[in-house]
Amino acid sequence: MKCIAVYTKDFELFSDLYETIMNTPLSENEEKEIQGVIVSESGEVPENYLEKMRTKPEVVVMKVKEGDITILQHGDVFEIFLPEEKESAVVS
Repeated sequence: MKCIAVYTKDFELFSDLYETIMNTPLSENEEKEIQGVIVSESGEVPENYLEKMRTKPEVVVMKVKEGDITILQHGDVFEIFLPEEKESAVVS
């Protein structure tokens, strides 16, 4: 599972940029700035990381129905977790 980190705590801004982020090709460990927000392809993440983070009370968990994408929000970062089949669409 791949992770894309989006460095903002502003949910409205994240929501506005979500489609752009998902359509922006990123290489492994590449960072880009999109409308003043840093977006980083964080590489491969083990399954247990996602499960561990879901149990923390300060973490908000969101699911995107189409595509089986999970988004975590904690602190000043959103993390978008992409299943294997979605990786090729986002990561070049």
